[in-house]
This record gives sequence, C-alpha cells and structure tokens, in this order.
Amino acid sequence: METVLILDFGAQYSQLIARRVREQNVYCEVKPCSISPAEIEKIAPIGIILSGGPQSVYESVSPHVDPALFALGIPVLGICYGCQLMAYSLGGTVAAATEATAREYGKTLTEFDTDCSIFRGLPASSVTWMSHGDYMARVPAGFRLTAHSAACAHVAIADEVRRFYGVQFHPEVSHTEYGTRMLHNFLYE
Repeated sequence: METVLILDFGAQYSQLIARRVREQNVYCEVKPCSISPAEIEKIAPIGIILSGGPQSVYESVSPHVDPALFALGIPVLGICYGCQLMAYSLGGTVAAATEATAREYGKTLTEFDTDCSIFRGLPASSVTWMSHGDYMARVPAGFRLTAHSAACAHVAIADEVRRFYGVQFHPEVSHTEYGTRMLHNFLYE
C-alpha cells in the first residue's frame, strides 16, 4: 500500500494534515519526528510531510530529524516548522522574525510561482494562513524561492530536482484558499 508519512513536531495540526491527505484518497500515518531513517525505509513511503511545531529550529532543545532522512530519495513537504527545519538541516539559515522582518500571523495575501509543481494550476495570488515567528533568512543551496508575501520574501521554497518543498503557511487549514489543491499537487505530481 502506498503510504505518506507525516512526522509530528508537536503541531496542533498534525491530525488535520493527516485528514487532508486522507481526503485526497492517500493512506497516511502520523509518526513521531524521532523515527529513524531505517524505520522510514521499512515503511517505504511515497512521500513525507514534516509538520509544524511551536519551537524554533535553532534552539538546542528543539526536535530535529536525522539528516539522513533527506538522502532517502523520498519527496518531502515541510509545513511551517517543517519547512524551516528542512532549510536549516540542509544548510540554510533560520532566524527570529520581527514585525519588520517577516513575522506573520493570520490571513496573508501570498504571491506564488505557478511553475513550481505544488502551485501549478493555482492562481498566482491568494490568501494563506501564516503563523510563524521565525523565517528563512537564507535558503539552502539547490532551492529556489517559490512564494512571497509583502512581509516575507521566503514564504515557500523548492528543490524540484530532489522533490523537496517547503511552505511557511498552513495548507491544511481552511483559511488557506487553495491549500487542499497544494496538498493534492504534492501527493499526485
């Protein structure tokens, strides 16, 4: 059975992400973020979603994944904390945001690069739901910026060669206008 793994970093929305994936007729399992790459290989998922979470990736007490996860050849979608963790783990820089440097909360008009596979077929501009106090100050090598807002230039990133995608917003919530379609594109494209 084809499976998508959702790795939980303490997000209040992990089960909602699972629900949205299942609504796309895709089997998924929520696992703790401490799962090892060897355990992931046994499950042989077709994709991995890194959930959000309340911590900051640069704090020593924050949950992380074994960096070997990113060498398994499995497509990955990072959501909020998961996006920042992927960027941080792959050599990017994540920093605390202020009102002047990308702190966002609530409904936010977002501009998309619709050439990116997870945004393909969507309007170039729509409302997303943001909830982040950190931002990606520098994205990792191999990634390109695929969405931005008025306050934040790094709202979404993609490395389409490795099939790694990250979004600072929450596509699983109903406030994100085309979030369901974004998840569909990740799951099926």
